[in-house]
Amino acid sequence: MSRVIHFELPADNPERAVKFYQQVFGWKIEKWDGPQPYWLVATGEDSEPGINGGIARREDLSAVVNTISVPSFDDYAKKITSAGGKLLTPKMPVPGVGYMAYCADTEGTKFGIMQMDPSAR
Repeated sequence: MSRVIHFELPADNPERAVKFYQQVFGWKIEKWDGPQPYWLVATGEDSEPGINGGIARREDLSAVVNTISVPSFDDYAKKITSAGGKLLTPKMPVPGVGYMAYCADTEGTKFGIMQMDPSAR
């Protein structure tokens, strides 16, 4: 069964949002060393239930988005469109992590799918 593995929070001012979540919840947040501005959020210890996430600039992300792990990107892209959903972005590599896309369900709710693959470039 596929599970939610990541959340993304939109922010007008990511640095201000980082400070807020660190102060309120004690989350560990670090700027990602990738091709776009993005902050990785660790919400707790791996031994605890829960998921980690990220913070992105609002112009790149308009609402909270949950990403779901899938064993095969291509198979799930077909399942999504066959069930009436849409792929909102093409399949894109997340270097060192895997392949993902943003999608929408039949109600227009945005979500992500991610096939883990550390060799993604």
